[in-house]
Amino acid sequence: MLVYSIIMFTVAVIFAGVGIAIYRGKTELIHDYHQTKVTDKSAYGKAFGKAMFVIAIALLLSGIIGLLDNLAILAVVVLIIGLCVGVGYIVAVQKKYNKGVF
Repeated sequence: MLVYSIIMFTVAVIFAGVGIAIYRGKTELIHDYHQTKVTDKSAYGKAFGKAMFVIAIALLLSGIIGLLDNLAILAVVVLIIGLCVGVGYIVAVQKKYNKGVF
């Protein structure tokens, strides 16, 4: 599970970095198609960045749990639940600021 944890930590750092960039206003990292009806790009970027942080935290927690003995299934469960919550948050942000997911 060491390799799993290393992968989770690496991907968590990438997601956190992208989340920070989006939170600070680099909304061009999000595809233009998903921003067609967004009027308040600053608030949209902050909300979308927070959703990225949720995903990064889920990846980080899953990697930490993966380091513990005999908890591989729990690590995967934490990962799946965290990803579902993060994607749900992204869908909510899209509905609020873009008036729909697509």
